[in-house]
Amino acid sequence: MNSSGIKVWLEGAIAASFSMALSLIPLDVGIGFSISIGMIPVVIYSFRRGFLPGLASGFIWGLLHILLGKAYILTVSQGLIEYLLAFACAGFAGLYAGKIQTLVKNGETPWMQLLFGVLLGTGIRYIWHFIAGVIFWGQFAAWGLSPVMYSLVINGTNALLTAAATFIVTLLLVKKSPGLVLPK
Repeated sequence: MNSSGIKVWLEGAIAASFSMALSLIPLDVGIGFSISIGMIPVVIYSFRRGFLPGLASGFIWGLLHILLGKAYILTVSQGLIEYLLAFACAGFAGLYAGKIQTLVKNGETPWMQLLFGVLLGTGIRYIWHFIAGVIFWGQFAAWGLSPVMYSLVINGTNALLTAAATFIVTLLLVKKSPGLVLPK
């Protein structure tokens, strides 16, 4: 691997570490609802480096949850889905990297592309949390809701809160420092 390749993967590991540090800040909203601000560094890294590096950084972020004992694991398959697969999917935001970088290079603020990228990465991540919620967490459904409805309410709300926070912070950071999304 050449030095530029090492730099890309090192940036990804650093982004995952920042994401993990932010994940340790409790941002609970009511019972079962939370905002995952750890999405911000992985999403910005995905916008900077693209889809595959973004997937890898998200995977590392999920792995860090497990290694640091911050994962809620019922079974091996649930742990794989909710931590390795779901967190890796935050990297789907990187599918918008090229469009975002082009607009930034032209001096424009790519707010629409940032929004779509954040929604894509957050949405796919939380689809996996929803699936795991139905399959593995359904037995704990509250408020008399079915496992499907309970998982939809909890994970849907968490996804919307996380996407909103991630988009707002990412937009502000890119407006202030557009170079964050440009590979160097």
